[in-house]
Amino acid sequence: MRVGLYARVSTHDQHTLALQCEAIQTYATTRGWPIVRHVEDISSGVRERPQRDALLHAARRRELDVIVVWRLDRWGRSLADLAGTLAELSALGVGFISLTEAMDLTTPTGRALAGLLAVFAEFEREVLRERIKAGIAHARQAGRPHGRPRTVAQHAARIQRLAAQGVSKAEIARRVGIGRTSVRRLLG
Repeated sequence: MRVGLYARVSTHDQHTLALQCEAIQTYATTRGWPIVRHVEDISSGVRERPQRDALLHAARRRELDVIVVWRLDRWGRSLADLAGTLAELSALGVGFISLTEAMDLTTPTGRALAGLLAVFAEFEREVLRERIKAGIAHARQAGRPHGRPRTVAQHAARIQRLAAQGVSKAEIARRVGIGRTSVRRLLG
């Protein structure tokens, strides 16, 4: 089994990175699995994780048979992200092992657990969708604006001044820092 190891900490001041690395390395070497890739990310869960993406890319190229992480929250940004990437790995035939949760997708029990995670991820998406709809309805009822603010309204006077000076719509968009479509829409 060719193994890829993944460790992540949220910020530079966290001290669990060495603990994670030691645990996942020990797990792989105890089983006699060759470590093909060992990657570490230092970033929050929201930001991009280039090392994780590189590990997923290696899995897609069939360079790995299994990925080992210390904990599930080190791998997934959210339950939906976790379920999605685990489903992709499963479809690729790449195993996934989380040491702390004793989750091993290379076994039938682990694959069943991954199915349950997918169900809960769908539930989480539905609950979030309902909350968003309720928030929008409440904002409309209260007469408050909702959604993305219109940037063109903030720059309307400047756009009209530049247009009166004969500046092209594309140049206006560049100078103001908004899209050409927004400029065209305002100028009619």
